[in-house]
Amino acid sequence: MAVFKFVVSDPKTKKAYQIEKDQKQCESIIGKKIGDTFSGDIIGLIGYELTITGGSDNSGFPMSPTIDGPQKRKVVVTYGIGMRKKKKGLRLRRTIRGNTISDEISQINCKVTKWGSKPIEELAPKKEEKKGD
Repeated sequence: MAVFKFVVSDPKTKKAYQIEKDQKQCESIIGKKIGDTFSGDIIGLIGYELTITGGSDNSGFPMSPTIDGPQKRKVVVTYGIGMRKKKKGLRLRRTIRGNTISDEISQINCKVTKWGSKPIEELAPKKEEKKGD
C-alpha cells in the first residue's frame, strides 16, 4: 500500500515534522494543487490548517507550480525548481511533475497557516532513534 509522507513546516518555531499516512486515509487530498489549503485533521493535526507548498513523486521528480495537471513533463529550465545553476545563460531540459497531487506523489510539503490548541510536538508521532552497537 502506498504511503504519503507529509513534511509539515511550522513558520513560528522554524521546525519541520514528517508524518506518514496511508493514501486510503488521505483520499481527499488527491486532486488538490500547490497553494491549496486543507484541514490538518486528515493527518492527525487537529485544529490545524495546512497549505501545500510542493512535493515530489515516487521517482524523486519535484512538483512545480507552473505546470498544470499531475503528469510529468520535460521542460527547458533556466532557474527555479529542478535547476542548480552552474553557468550564466545555462538552460537544461529537466523532467518535472505537475502541480496537482495524484496517487504517484510520495512526499507532500506543507506549511502551517492556522494553528490548533495543542503544539505540533504533541500531535506528531516522534521517530525512534536507532543506536549503533
